[in-house]
Amino acid sequence: MTEPAGKRLKGSLPLCRAHRSSAGSRVRHNLQAAVEEALCGVSSLLWDGEYRLQALARVFERDDAALPRAASFFHREALKQRQEAEAMMGYLAERGGNYCGRDVQNPLCEAVCSLLPALELLLLQLKEEVGVLVELSELARDHGDPHAAGVAKSRFLTPRVDRLKLLGDLVTSARRVGCTQDQTGGFGEFILNELQEELTR
Repeated sequence: MTEPAGKRLKGSLPLCRAHRSSAGSRVRHNLQAAVEEALCGVSSLLWDGEYRLQALARVFERDDAALPRAASFFHREALKQRQEAEAMMGYLAERGGNYCGRDVQNPLCEAVCSLLPALELLLLQLKEEVGVLVELSELARDHGDPHAAGVAKSRFLTPRVDRLKLLGDLVTSARRVGCTQDQTGGFGEFILNELQEELTR
């Protein structure tokens, strides 16, 4: 007995619920509907991540938690995230697919009040994105689209591996210098903000 054609396996790949397929489009470069929908969902996930990073940067610009290098680090990460989201949308448009803009949800970063939880939140976000991009690559390969699989790996997945290593090192450094989960990070956060080279790159 075979699986129904429209059934998908459960996974972490974000799918666009209100997706408008471009099946009737004249310029459609062999883009399967499932791959198009997944690309649209991943684009939305990347935009959500950019919004979350902007919110985290604003946390460290406040007067009560002024850590300017940490704020600029999160702004740079948000800019990278924005560029990747735009590149994903550009790739989708290049292949003849549609992007369904959706409302960006509140990033739920209000509880973050110190550097260590912010770095851990970013680390979790990057790990989720890596898992989603691996799943997107596998989905594209399963649907006979090696180009989309290659683009997902080379343009989006490979750069995240270096960012994950850098972020893991930052989290380890934050723990070593005494940053805490609550707002009493104090001197450890100051040391990390002033001396950590990765925050200024």
